[in-house]
Amino acid sequence: MTEVPAGKAASFEDGSQRIVFHGDVEIGVFRWGGKFYAYENLCVHQGGPACEGVLMHQVEDVLASDRTFVRQKFSDTDVHFVCPWHGYEYDLTTGECVGDRRLKLRRYPVVERGGEVFVVAE
Repeated sequence: MTEVPAGKAASFEDGSQRIVFHGDVEIGVFRWGGKFYAYENLCVHQGGPACEGVLMHQVEDVLASDRTFVRQKFSDTDVHFVCPWHGYEYDLTTGECVGDRRLKLRRYPVVERGGEVFVVAE
C-alpha cells in the first residue's frame, strides 16, 4: 500500500475536490461535512472525468399524501457529484451511480494525519 499525498487538510474547503495522481491513475479527493472521500476519476459510462464535475445535493420529489407531485427540493443529507461529460451522478458517500446502484466507482481509503491528507492506494 502507498499513501498518496493530497495536501494539507486545511487547504480543503468543505465542498471542494481535487485530483491527485498515483502513477497513471487519477483519484478525486472530496471534502464534505468535514469528512474526506476518494474515488477513481473514471466514469463508468464512457470513462469521463467523474470526479471533476459539480457537487450538489440530491434533487428529491415532494409528494402529497395522495402521492401526487407537489414540488422538488434539494436533499438535506444526500450529496452527489456529477460527471461533466454526460451527467452521470454518483453518491458522494458510496461512489454508487445514482441511476444504477450496481455500478460504482473504485473507492480509496483516506487518512488524515498531522494535518495532512493521504489517499491509500495499491
